[in-house]
Amino acid sequence: MPVSLPPSVALPRGVRAGCLRPRAAPPPGEFATLDASPGPGGRARVVLVPGFTGSKEDFLPLLPLLAAAGHPATAIDLPGQFESPGPEEPAGYTIESLAAGVRAVVDHVADGTGVHLVGHSFGGLVARQVVLDDPRGVLSLTLLGSGPGAIGGGRAAGIEMLPGLLAERGVDGLWEIVEAGDPRRANLPPDIRDFLRRRHFGTNPVGLVAMGDQLLTAPDRVADLSAIGLAIFVLHGEGDDAWPPDVQAAMADRLGARYAVVPGAMHSPACEAPEPTGRLLIDFWAASGR
Repeated sequence: MPVSLPPSVALPRGVRAGCLRPRAAPPPGEFATLDASPGPGGRARVVLVPGFTGSKEDFLPLLPLLAAAGHPATAIDLPGQFESPGPEEPAGYTIESLAAGVRAVVDHVADGTGVHLVGHSFGGLVARQVVLDDPRGVLSLTLLGSGPGAIGGGRAAGIEMLPGLLAERGVDGLWEIVEAGDPRRANLPPDIRDFLRRRHFGTNPVGLVAMGDQLLTAPDRVADLSAIGLAIFVLHGEGDDAWPPDVQAAMADRLGARYAVVPGAMHSPACEAPEPTGRLLIDFWAASGR
């Protein structure tokens, strides 16, 4: 079960950690955030939604780049991820329930001007649902390393094993399995290793299993999304090993969406190649004048 590896977890200048409590959010209704603001008079705010085993830190390298281009940016932990509390019932982790929370965040930070919404991987399915439920206030949608529906291949096989592994070995045992199975972790700096451990043990196992089930069963909603007429960007790493690149390219074609590939990146372009990812995003938003 590969996870994203931020190159650093030190907060860049101008990026601050915080918490949002939107009034309309489903319980627990609290979202841990990382926020970067360029000051008044800038461009539209960006809201960034992480993937299945991710967190707001997956976007940390992007935040100062977006702010430097004039975009205030807010990255969140989804409910149950890392520092955002989550419900104890699986029903609180359906794509629809999570989308209701993201919608509350969008309304909370939009200031009447709208936001550019970015969803990575599973977060793309959630962000898509936000737009399908109600596109108001969303200026554009970027699907970053995401797909048209359920995930397949080797990642699906790993997710299918999660409930049994957690039942048999618990959260501690799952950490040992993930550690042993990811060769990228061999020479990580101590602060990154400590962050990965805190994120793992901070994530609600009920949410992990429930979101995994959503990843395995999500329907194809491309036709419904296309009918809305929103500006959409499909963006992924050239070596994406979640939804294959040809699947994402075909999705972009079906959507009539802007499409680009990030050289040198795999499934987490914001971590693996933040500068080209940031440039592609900023250029996409610039085309809308917002």
